[in-house]
Amino acid sequence: MTKMTGAQIIIHLLERQGVRIIAGIPGGANLPLYDALSQSRLIRHVLARHEQGAGFIAQGIARSTGQAGVCFATSGPGATNILTAIADAKQDSVPIICITGQVPQTLLGTDAFQEVDTFGLSFPITKHSYMVKSAKDLLRVVPEAFQVALSGRPGPVLIDVPKDVQNEICEFEAWPEPGRPWAKPKFKIRNIERAAEMINQAERPILYCGGGIIQAGVNGLVTRIVEKGSIPTTMTLMGLGAIPMTHSHSLGMLGMHAARYTNLALEECDLLIAAGARFDDRATGKVQEFCPHADIIHIDIDAGEIHKNKTAHLGIVADVGQALETLFPLVEKRSRAEWFRYIEGLKKKFDNPFPGVDKILSSYGIIRAVSEVLDEEAIITTDVGQHQMWVAQAFPVRRARQWLTSGGLGTMGFGFPAAIGAALAHPDRTVVSFSGDGSFLMNIQELATAADEEVNVKIILMDNFSLGLVHQQQDLFYGKRLFACDFKTRVDFVGIARGFGIEAVALGRTPHPRKALETALKKKGPCLIHVPIDIEEKVFPMVPPGAPNRKMIG
Repeated sequence: MTKMTGAQIIIHLLERQGVRIIAGIPGGANLPLYDALSQSRLIRHVLARHEQGAGFIAQGIARSTGQAGVCFATSGPGATNILTAIADAKQDSVPIICITGQVPQTLLGTDAFQEVDTFGLSFPITKHSYMVKSAKDLLRVVPEAFQVALSGRPGPVLIDVPKDVQNEICEFEAWPEPGRPWAKPKFKIRNIERAAEMINQAERPILYCGGGIIQAGVNGLVTRIVEKGSIPTTMTLMGLGAIPMTHSHSLGMLGMHAARYTNLALEECDLLIAAGARFDDRATGKVQEFCPHADIIHIDIDAGEIHKNKTAHLGIVADVGQALETLFPLVEKRSRAEWFRYIEGLKKKFDNPFPGVDKILSSYGIIRAVSEVLDEEAIITTDVGQHQMWVAQAFPVRRARQWLTSGGLGTMGFGFPAAIGAALAHPDRTVVSFSGDGSFLMNIQELATAADEEVNVKIILMDNFSLGLVHQQQDLFYGKRLFACDFKTRVDFVGIARGFGIEAVALGRTPHPRKALETALKKKGPCLIHVPIDIEEKVFPMVPPGAPNRKMIG
């Protein structure tokens, strides 16, 4: 018989799951858990400076590896602080396990100090939530949580553990098996055969890749399919890396800030193959007018996504990797030369030049300069705003899990702590976090975490003294009535970074910015690279909110 406290059981179960890094912050309601964690020889704890930062560090681990990330928070404000990171993971199908402390069960419902209904608050924004009532239940709940998080369409799972359960002594005979994903759903081969028939008959097909391709890890297979069938391919913000952006068949990103030729090609396609994508409004624009001449094949592991936003002519509920593996030998080798000539004509007519790309102190210029220094193993994260779209347009993402960004929820403050998580999971790689001054201020306190852990994260801070995307939309769509978007105080980000013990470089104040950038990127350890950006620089092209994609401006 084994005898342990609930807290010790949790830590041992996490060890058995292969967890080696946990980000979090201790507090009164989870101190037994932290006491047990202090005895672990396998798990490294990363002390975040805000629970939201801990959640995004866990996301950085999960997004860059495909494995479940783990984070801890205490009850009350600790739990509410981490909810944004959980909601973000839900929107982008990221597997994280969040374990929160809770007041003892005898105090539940009494408005006790730091009591909040974490289970109730988390329920709508998780794939599943647990309220644990006994230490023995942990032997089932923890492995099951990993199974749920990693199965089917991945997502976040929350486990709320009252303090008395953490302290409770439990005797048991054997450890449960670690939680593993459920079997992938079966699908009808006839549906795949029908999809192949539709693809082979199409004259102007386009493959539309979403984040499901990245989750399935089949980017190499996608490249083989599109090369065999000569199928132009576009990607959502979450799908970047499904095929290399530089590939001859790549149309880049579609949607609100896509190249004009990408959206216009979609207007003329006769077959759209949506793989692991959910027809999000930022991708489709006015969805009723998206791909108006196309039949639609929709492959997704989540049955709830089929026909939800756009009715498919052929809906296939399946793991997208297994579906594409079955589809590949059935796709005929085609040249589709006329379709590619048409697209090349669109590219020549509506080319999307990147203004200022040769000027390092500009949006596209700094992105190009960074990409020229990094190797293919580098990982890129972004926060949310203009800089996110500039990077999505211009950075040559080459592979799956190279690109980490907040897509569905669009969470400012995501990029930097996510970069810390990615760097912890991949200590031999360079991780670059592109951020704007507005987003960076959201989780700037994690500079202390980066300094503590000495992570190899480079922050490219594109500073236009404004909430840039708010400024752009107010300028374009609200009669130039700029309100609550420009910052009065000019923050000394370089001085602040140095105050945290992190190296910093001000490219706008150095005589040789390219050399300074290259030196900073190649040196190990954390570094902030400040880049002044003109507030008048805008992200173009742009689809006005609510308009169809063909009505791009700029």
